[in-house]
Amino acid sequence: MIIKSNPDEIQNYLTDASNYSGKCDAVYIPESEDEISEIVKNCNAEKIKITVAGNGTGLTGARVPEEGVVLSMEKLNKIIEINSDDKYAIVQPSVILSEFQHEAESKNLFYPPDPTERNCFIGGTVATNASGARTFKYGPTRSYVLGLKIVLPDGRKLNIERGQHIADGSHAILPTEDGSIISFELPRYEMPDTKNAAGYYCKEKMDLIDLFIGAEGTLGVITEIKLKLIDLPQNILSCIIFFESEEDALDFIEDATRLSRFNEDSIISARGVELFDKFTLKFLRGDYSNIPENANAAVWFEQEIDDNEDELISGWMELISKHNGMEEESWIANDRKEMDKFKDFRHAIALKVNDYMSQRGLKKVGTDVAVPFESFKRFYFDTIKLVSDAGLNYVVYGHAGDSHIHLNMLPDDAGQYNRAVETYRQICANAVKLKGTVSAEHGIGKLKREYLKLMYNDDTIKKMALIKLAFDPNRILNIGNIFEEKYLI
Repeated sequence: MIIKSNPDEIQNYLTDASNYSGKCDAVYIPESEDEISEIVKNCNAEKIKITVAGNGTGLTGARVPEEGVVLSMEKLNKIIEINSDDKYAIVQPSVILSEFQHEAESKNLFYPPDPTERNCFIGGTVATNASGARTFKYGPTRSYVLGLKIVLPDGRKLNIERGQHIADGSHAILPTEDGSIISFELPRYEMPDTKNAAGYYCKEKMDLIDLFIGAEGTLGVITEIKLKLIDLPQNILSCIIFFESEEDALDFIEDATRLSRFNEDSIISARGVELFDKFTLKFLRGDYSNIPENANAAVWFEQEIDDNEDELISGWMELISKHNGMEEESWIANDRKEMDKFKDFRHAIALKVNDYMSQRGLKKVGTDVAVPFESFKRFYFDTIKLVSDAGLNYVVYGHAGDSHIHLNMLPDDAGQYNRAVETYRQICANAVKLKGTVSAEHGIGKLKREYLKLMYNDDTIKKMALIKLAFDPNRILNIGNIFEEKYLI
């Protein structure tokens, strides 16, 4: 085990990609589950707060400590097993997502979850129930977690597999490895019928493994993960289509989504559908000079090809033509190398926005909202008007096929930043009114706690906090994530 306390050595553990920063007394870097259990047990006895740190790619301040010590998971980074016959993998939490996906694909296996930042640790993606472009077809991280090993806030260990422990209505019981029992009640509240990573996942008769997925490290420290894999698709149609009209692009997305999800007879069956607005394209032109000058929006889509390539391409071309897509100027990937270039294009804007805000010393102000399919287009234009009326520059990109957008406001100074924060709150409130979520994939962390209150009232959040207290009565683990400490009193 390594312990760092020199201020110069611990600076990298005190921030994340949102530019949120904090403080701590020391950083512990364990190399095994037993060392983690020992650290947690000692801190619990002395009531020292612990913040679990991943790779710092998060956007909500969840890994940023406000006091106490940091528990960095960086040394638990082994791929323990990839089982090709039964199609599963066992990994430690700090395996980097992109490296794991590459290793799985070398064995003709596929791990679908694909957050934009692929340098994240897999443990972080489980802690936030992360998703990404391919969630459109395959679902979020939750759909691929088969088992978890967890060190609880008092040092006890929990080994839970999917299907093993089901809630009896709203009553839940979990046995730990030492034979003791954790008993608690699941609160009843309505979660949005969209992609959602806001608050605890709670349902009657739920599989209790799902409680820990998306819990943002508040219930225990994940030390090992068993993941479901599927066969690697061999042929992919991948395209970036440019449009002169943003309205045409949104109509194209609406049609592609409807055909993919609600029409079983359609040849169109995308695995991802993403939007880039005109300001995103403008932001990217310096690096991608082949973006057409008259393009005011772009849509990236992918679909897996079976033995119907000609029919499939014809179906997409018909849809592109119907919505006035710029067929001649658009990009089609002919091989894996070009597909990877498209991924770089999709991910470049997030990095540029992070750099923009960092250079100005401001925290990122980017939405993670999602709304129901039928409300998306109206919500999109209402949101654009709200930001424009506030006099703020912005870019919009993201998972529009999931009715989920990342609108990043680009303030230049503190005054504009304050306006951006107020506008952000209004966008979140509007999403909730439409039965949407304030966080579709990034989680709540510390930066979005106020917005969770737009979704759930104080009584509901207190009931969530009672779950936390059932696991962590001394209130030491990842305090401040999801809800404020006052809810734990």
